[in-house]
Amino acid sequence: MMNNSVVYKGIMQGLQEAIDYKNGKATTARVRVHAKVSPIPVSAYSPVEVTKIRKNLNLSQKGLAIAIGVSPRTVESWESGKSIPSGVATRILYLIETDNSLVDKLVMRDKV
Repeated sequence: MMNNSVVYKGIMQGLQEAIDYKNGKATTARVRVHAKVSPIPVSAYSPVEVTKIRKNLNLSQKGLAIAIGVSPRTVESWESGKSIPSGVATRILYLIETDNSLVDKLVMRDKV
């Protein structure tokens, strides 16, 4: 646990750096620059595409459900066309479709 004195000193140092920066004396100020990111567009998957991905990964509907974190009924619903994968599920499908090795990081396969 941090000591209140340490926390106070950190806050005061940050405030002083902000004042120095505003007054043009920012020799010691730390400025964080964050990279701009934008999502890679991922198209919706059709029932046939979901089935193809699952079969290419040699998974049952239950296996794919476990990998993605949904119920087996959800995968069944996608493959029958009753529903479509959500945004997160679509992105996971995209990742495991483009790099099949990722599925092995999501599920443990029984040795047969």
